[in-house]
Amino acid sequence: MIHEVDEVLKRLLGGGALAGSGIDVSFEAPTRDWAARRNAPVVNTYLYDIREDTERRQRGQMPVRDERDIVVRRRRPPRWFRLSYLVTAWTKTPHDEHRLLSAVLATLLPHELVPSAELPASLAALGLSVPVTVAGSRTESRSLAEIWSALGGELKPSLDLAVTVPFPSYPEYDAGPAVTEGATVRLRGPDDGPPQSSERSHRPHQVAAARAARDAAAADSADAR
Repeated sequence: MIHEVDEVLKRLLGGGALAGSGIDVSFEAPTRDWAARRNAPVVNTYLYDIREDTERRQRGQMPVRDERDIVVRRRRPPRWFRLSYLVTAWTKTPHDEHRLLSAVLATLLPHELVPSAELPASLAALGLSVPVTVAGSRTESRSLAEIWSALGGELKPSLDLAVTVPFPSYPEYDAGPAVTEGATVRLRGPDDGPPQSSERSHRPHQVAAARAARDAAAADSADAR
């Protein structure tokens, strides 16, 4: 799932204010060695933290339905993980870097929620939208200074980008076959006597609706004759 989130971010950044600029989007760690190797303007989107959003955790099971709206499998609700990216701009002058960060901010702000239809196949299959937060309040324990110190570089202006993504929980269980026939309860007399003639029946609403439609069609046919 993480590499698919990278694809989503690269598509968002390349299709907004940076469209047609030829500026690359990199996911490498912005170390001193990396900075020395670059020879063109670049937006660096470095994944520095992965942790579960426990407030979104759910219990129980979720039904998986087929095209006929029949439950065919059951699975556990997905677990949500918050992927935190450090977004920086790398050019020759601070002024150009600030302009580039402004373009990144203008590109990401309209995309607070990425719908499932715009996600890669495995993420889209969950049918869930993905929230995106840019330049929000920091909730992680580590500071930016600690991050840059670990990277061996100097502190630079940056945007904190967080993408909260669902991750499937396994395993999935096959559901039992759909009920197509109703249940009939026969009542017995007192002291376990012989069965009474009366019966109580229950039909699933799908079966009852189908039989009602069939009876209505038969009645229309009879009227036509």
